[in-house]
Amino acid sequence: MRKQSIWNGIKRDKFLYLLALPGIVFFILFKYVPMWGIIISFQNYSPYQGMWRSPWVGFDHYVRFFSNPGFMMLFRNTMAINLLSLLLFFPLPILISVMLAEVRSIAYKRVIQTIVYLPHFLSWVIIVGITFLLLSTGEGVVNQLLVAAGLNKIEFLTTPNYFWGLLTAQSIWKDAGWGTIIFLAAMAGIDPQLYEAAKIDGAGRLRQIWHVTLPGIRPVIIILLILRIGHMMDVGFEQVFLMMNGAVSEVADVFDTYVYRLGVKQGQFSFSTAVGVFKSVIGLLLVIGANRLAKKFGEEGVY
Repeated sequence: MRKQSIWNGIKRDKFLYLLALPGIVFFILFKYVPMWGIIISFQNYSPYQGMWRSPWVGFDHYVRFFSNPGFMMLFRNTMAINLLSLLLFFPLPILISVMLAEVRSIAYKRVIQTIVYLPHFLSWVIIVGITFLLLSTGEGVVNQLLVAAGLNKIEFLTTPNYFWGLLTAQSIWKDAGWGTIIFLAAMAGIDPQLYEAAKIDGAGRLRQIWHVTLPGIRPVIIILLILRIGHMMDVGFEQVFLMMNGAVSEVADVFDTYVYRLGVKQGQFSFSTAVGVFKSVIGLLLVIGANRLAKKFGEEGVY
């Protein structure tokens, strides 16, 4: 009976399922099928022997990874960069969206949106290149201005204390504007009658934002926050790799760069896969925990 009802539902909504088919096929081929590769983390994988003939070693790679003296450094750097991004970067698209929603001139609003969207389309190579042009010790524009003002140069790019802040600032400049798209779409779905009712009650613009706009987009904020928490073990490899140098390696080395060195450059495929599995498991646990916490406070959550 249950199978028949499922089949009847598919027949009724066949066009919707047909519309979703490309996405379903994409996830099966590129998300679920590659998960079979996890088994090489329990092997001494050799490309010549293949996945099925490589010798099994059990949890040896995981034990080696957790007992590595550099594990805590990698964990600290990854978490610190992501926490800074969560605290400083995540709220900015919400703030920019609220500000853009208050702009009455359509032409001015479009110009501002175009300006804040543009950095998203620049590659990290260009972003890091601009950073070097601005902040390098020798020819950087900022240091040239400091010297012209009679001040000492500041070694922005080779001082460990500045590294995490520079990464966060780059991410904000590049993607804060792009992140407003979802929030502006959510704001467009708020019933205008709620604003009218707030006006009748004597609420000004700030009160309307606090009592109508923010509660109206709160479900979207919660969902995006949960998904963002799930990526706490991920740091943009390209950005960190391009910004890293010997002077800041103690604060710059993260799981992604570690996997690149061992997996790609040294060919330790099984060990680097074990690191990737660890990241994925932690991300899954964080999503589950954040989702349960959201539901505990009365929010819908992701699932």
